[in-house]
Amino acid sequence: MNRPPTPAIPDRYACLFEPVQIGPVTAPNRFYAVPHATGHGWNQPHGSIALRAMKAEGGWGTVAVQMCEIASDSDLASHPMDRIWDDGDIDQHRAQVEAIHHHGSLAAIELAHGGMRARNFTSGQPIAGPGNMAILRPEVPLQCRAMSLGDIRRFRDSHKGAARRACEAGYDILYVYAAHDLSLLSHFLSLRTNHRTDNYGGSLENRMRLLREVLEDTLEVAAGQKAVALRFSVSEPGKAIGLRHDGEGRDVVEALAELPDLWDVNISGWSEDSATARFAEEGFQLPYTDFVKSLTSKPVVGVGRFTSADLMVSLVKNKRLDLIGAARPSISDPFLPAKIREDRVEDIRECIGCNICVSMDSYGVPIRCTQNPTISEEWRRGWHPEKPVQPLVRVTSSDKPHHLVVGAGPAGLECALTLIRAGHRVTVAERESEAGGRLLREARLPGLSSCLRVRDYRLSKLIKSASANLYLSSEMTAEDVIEFAADSVTVATGSVWSNAGEGSTHTAPRQDLSKQFHQVLTPDDIMKWMHDDTLFNANILADRLPFVVYDDEHFYMASVIAEALAEKGAHVIYATPLPGIASWTDNTLDQDRIIERLNKLKVSLHPNCSLAENGSFVSTLSGEAIVFASNGAERTPSGSKILVMAGIRKPVEDLHNALLEKRAENQPAPILFAAGDCKVPGLIQSAVYSGHTTARQILDPSVDMRVIRREHIIMS
Repeated sequence: MNRPPTPAIPDRYACLFEPVQIGPVTAPNRFYAVPHATGHGWNQPHGSIALRAMKAEGGWGTVAVQMCEIASDSDLASHPMDRIWDDGDIDQHRAQVEAIHHHGSLAAIELAHGGMRARNFTSGQPIAGPGNMAILRPEVPLQCRAMSLGDIRRFRDSHKGAARRACEAGYDILYVYAAHDLSLLSHFLSLRTNHRTDNYGGSLENRMRLLREVLEDTLEVAAGQKAVALRFSVSEPGKAIGLRHDGEGRDVVEALAELPDLWDVNISGWSEDSATARFAEEGFQLPYTDFVKSLTSKPVVGVGRFTSADLMVSLVKNKRLDLIGAARPSISDPFLPAKIREDRVEDIRECIGCNICVSMDSYGVPIRCTQNPTISEEWRRGWHPEKPVQPLVRVTSSDKPHHLVVGAGPAGLECALTLIRAGHRVTVAERESEAGGRLLREARLPGLSSCLRVRDYRLSKLIKSASANLYLSSEMTAEDVIEFAADSVTVATGSVWSNAGEGSTHTAPRQDLSKQFHQVLTPDDIMKWMHDDTLFNANILADRLPFVVYDDEHFYMASVIAEALAEKGAHVIYATPLPGIASWTDNTLDQDRIIERLNKLKVSLHPNCSLAENGSFVSTLSGEAIVFASNGAERTPSGSKILVMAGIRKPVEDLHNALLEKRAENQPAPILFAAGDCKVPGLIQSAVYSGHTTARQILDPSVDMRVIRREHIIMS
């Protein structure tokens, strides 16, 4: 138990720091970092060990590792999970447990078989499930075979073997995983996937048989020395057929109520469980999971993107949950529990529910986070989310370097905050009357208000710091910057959306778009008018013409612009050259919800529709012309529509270029950096990360940010 002494816990939060008995083990508090993918997997152990150790250091009383494959017939392919296939994996897990225990936390392992979600590309073994059917990834042309009774016995043996190895590694809590539609056990439970007619199919009692057997097997292996948790999705709200919290989901909890030592409850599938803030508020799972506490005497942990300390207290005091579960909030701020304990809730980097962390799973790479630029960098760069960066040259109060940051968007604010925490002085100059940059603009759009958390966390620190000055309505010229005479200058002036027609599928500007449309607008134009109905109506709706929102960026912007226009009463046509709507949002798990929302708003959707060079629309499949109209049939004359072009953004780099020219002319010029969208437009997460790395480069110019520590294979 190596946690340093801390001040007395504030009375209003005291209940969150009570110990909780979980079978034979005791959690030191009610903060529970539930299993989630990190993108490191079995072949990058140091990265995953350091990430989870950071959560333990930050005060999470229980820290769980991600989905851990129990055997080689459960290979999830491009999704890099942990493995505990054989005894050769034990040492790696033992190191993980020791790192978690070092900070006084319990260590939990989620033992799992992917069942109909597996691919087995690595092992080449057949995919197994309740029946002969396609696997649950329609884009993968594979099928699973029905498990025989012998297969079921072998699966149980594999699970027991994995549980034994987990015990040997030192884990305190062993998971039985029946959640998210990602588990063989959940596939046996659901009528949607279990069509068997033997003792493992048909009635709920039969479909639940394998889950009960595996629970009993795991309790036998645990032998009263380790706790056994059941992670269970009580409802499948996105499915026409499946478990329901007021039906069979409830029946499962009633039947198994006292069997596991801990209930970890959520909803299925993953897109439901990890809904973005655009479509779900904090605590969105509670209406589904609230009933569980009334049916069992065992402790219950639940999730719902909890970031409010007051809500957490309410959940405990009202006996809705015993343990506060978190995946995304524990990524955004690994030190959330410590900050609550120290009565520093204003210092919490609240999760904004953007699912950039989730999106990395699609690529099988370590997770990123918009709010926390240090995530996944704990081992490979040695970054810590709370400890200030140590500058190359130690400074004193009399010789603090003074830095100028031009632009108070996500990159500029992060850069400034990182410099201040290192003990330097910073002046931030922002040309607008309010700080935030793109965060402020995008937060005006439907469902994106949580973007402001990125600004507010950083801005509050700057305002409180005696080492920081913030000047609004202060546009800087190159001459102003030189006259300021700062030790370094970071230009973070952002970007603007182009109205010339460039995008991801058409890389050159199109000619004469203005001749083809009544107006050619960009998302910037819409965002500018969104906060003022009078301005919006005068500039957007006055002519009552249809809008064509053209999406050649393929993330969220075009869809949310279409939503905003439709909510204001405009007739909206959404067109995109790709086969899917807002294609990249499939990685953030909200593409289906976006399509549903646009359909409800009667937005006309046109995939495979390209904006041609002359401003007309053509099918990307046939090359034939496409004509839009309010009823989908009648022709409308040229120039009778308004185009909103969501393609690429142009960096606002005039100031940076002017300063480079001064340097080229051998005029006095400061040490110069560019950060965020003004360097290269990207995600908000990219801008924050850029601002952070820029500050580190300023503080220690000897560090090459292109070099990262890597895991190496030792040949034997």
